Amino acid sequence: MLTKKQHELLAFIQSRLEKDGVSPSFDEMKDALNLKSKSGIHRLITGLEERGFIRRLPHRARALEILKLPESALPTEKAAARRTGTFSPSVIRPNFGDRAAVSHPRPDGEATDEPVTLPLYGKIAAGTPIEALRDHSNSIEVPATLLTRGEHYALTVEGDSMIGAGIHNGDTVIIERCSTADNGSIVVALIDEEEVTLKRLRKKGNSVALEAANEAYETRIFGPDRVKLQGKLVGLMRTY
Repeated sequence: MLTKKQHELLAFIQSRLEKDGVSPSFDEMKDALNLKSKSGIHRLITGLEERGFIRRLPHRARALEILKLPESALPTEKAAARRTGTFSPSVIRPNFGDRAAVSHPRPDGEATDEPVTLPLYGKIAAGTPIEALRDHSNSIEVPATLLTRGEHYALTVEGDSMIGAGIHNGDTVIIERCSTADNGSIVVALIDEEEVTLKRLRKKGNSVALEAANEAYETRIFGPDRVKLQGKLVGLMRTY
């Protein structure tokens, strides 16, 4: 649950992003919320970040991205869709929009807003790459509103190299299976046919860079023949 000031700040950031395409400055946030100092804004942003509503984009000034909105700020049908299911993890959306209101099909093609069971393959490193486990005996139920119309699976994150993107150790990531992805997408990458990692994809010419969201980890650069995409991030669930 967000405080009144957190709600106000999130709404202000959203309005400025929609209007100008850039997040407001700390001074603008301070003035908009009638606060006396920027330290109060720092605390509010940290609280929103910890709750998975926003993330700070590394190495960029005034760079905030909204990951989700509180249910009170969503249209009624979206809020109802997000309340489906019998479990209560915190759900974080890398992107939100019209897609969230669409009923998605189960593997049998039947459209539904009920929870969908996905295979939980095991742990994927968000640090040093490890081999992804293909344990088909485990599964997890996820909200249908997290899914696109493709094939999906889930993995448990191990490591801290993507904390700057709001992905923490122990989180469950929802992956849409694919072999291509847009530049800047967070992807599951298979390296040299033997190790798998979760990183942000950066492509330039014939080079493929796998970029961490933690300054403690360096960006790894490969030739195109060494990296195959196994999927892209479409959702994240966290249990407190």
